[in-house]
Amino acid sequence: MEIEGVDKKVWRLWRIRKTLMAMLHDRKYLVSQTELELSFNQFLSQFTTNPQRDALRILVSQRDDQRRRLYVFFPEDTKLGIPHIKAYSEEMEQNNVDRGIIVIRSSMTPFAKSKIDSLRPKIVLESFLEAELLVNITEHCLVPRHIVLNIEEKTTLLKRYKLKETQLPRMQRHDPVARYFGLDRGDVVKIIRPSETAGRYMTYRLVM
Repeated sequence: MEIEGVDKKVWRLWRIRKTLMAMLHDRKYLVSQTELELSFNQFLSQFTTNPQRDALRILVSQRDDQRRRLYVFFPEDTKLGIPHIKAYSEEMEQNNVDRGIIVIRSSMTPFAKSKIDSLRPKIVLESFLEAELLVNITEHCLVPRHIVLNIEEKTTLLKRYKLKETQLPRMQRHDPVARYFGLDRGDVVKIIRPSETAGRYMTYRLVM
């Protein structure tokens, strides 16, 4: 299938990269407005109509601490295995990058998943299937606004309501929104929902 004479897989890569840029921005990494608003035609001008997947690789720094950086890898192979994980983790270690995202075309072996788990907490590698990144789930009308609390905000919240963090309602770490924000166990998010009576109301979730 083609879109305006261009293979649909190229359009898919543009959509995926666009979602990733929004995700990284929402995770408080340095992403330019130009990247956030990159049109399909601009994508074609930058990466051609037959882009090499490795050329799509992304490296970003956190806004608050530019020493903290994150890689996004686009492996060419359809199935991800241990050799890929070893290569990416070694490159990250050499370049002092402690977090990464792998965009998987089709699947990943159980051994590769185990290898990723064994790297924590020194190196955190996340994985997303291409299909999961075609749409930004946080822009869906049924998904309320989520705000990740920093350590100080979390402490203030618990003190204000005289709570232990385990008394908060829970969100699983594998929840799609938690994965979008790259949340870890112990993180707290504020969820803002519309209310017909109060205008809006807020709830909090502890990531488990």
